[in-house]
Amino acid sequence: METSFLLAVGASFLVAGFVKGVVGLGLPTVAMGTLSLVMAPVQAAALLIVPSMVTNVWQLAAGPGLRVLLRRLWPMLAAVMAGTLAGGAWLPRDSGVWAVVALGVALMLYALAGLLSLHVRVPVRHEAWLGPLAGAATGLVTAATGVFVIPAVPYLQGLGLARDALVQALGLAFTASTVALAASLALHGDFSLGAAGASAYALLPALAGMLAGQWLRGRIAQDVFKRCFFVGLFFLGLHSALKPWLA
Repeated sequence: METSFLLAVGASFLVAGFVKGVVGLGLPTVAMGTLSLVMAPVQAAALLIVPSMVTNVWQLAAGPGLRVLLRRLWPMLAAVMAGTLAGGAWLPRDSGVWAVVALGVALMLYALAGLLSLHVRVPVRHEAWLGPLAGAATGLVTAATGVFVIPAVPYLQGLGLARDALVQALGLAFTASTVALAASLALHGDFSLGAAGASAYALLPALAGMLAGQWLRGRIAQDVFKRCFFVGLFFLGLHSALKPWLA
């Protein structure tokens, strides 16, 4: 691997891990957004697998009620995995312009939802059909862009979970998405042994960034940091969405 490639990957995951350390989420989203500036989204998604898996398993294991959440969320999680695998089979695999534009749109939507503090309320009586619907939609977005926050994050936030349970639920959803994305990429030959090695390398700066972010979390105004994060993410997405016309 070239030195410039290693530096780009290391810097992207260092920043992504730092954001996750401060606000508790954002590692795959930031990594996909920044890496797409220098490589195709499908290559960025392959690099994402190991850091995302390790950090999300860490996140879900730290919560208090994994068994309860699994009983409640398993239809959504199953739909996430099915949607990702189906999307990987149906959607084009040429990693062309469409993938970069789709990634940009997904980043912009996520940023706008964060900036506008959009919160949906999901009544318990509707979880039986809304959960699988949100999961399947998230899976398709994951297959197309490598970003697995829309609409999974707004849906989970709308369940009215306590803070620790929400953090654990997000880790659970992101883990399911990562497993499904890895399987989809492997089935199409996009997650080779070489890609796995590069992804494992990316874990080191991701963990370093997380530790730095966690250290800084109590020393800065998180609301201000989140606004800056979402503004930056929006313009990163805008750049990706307009990339075909900027070239």
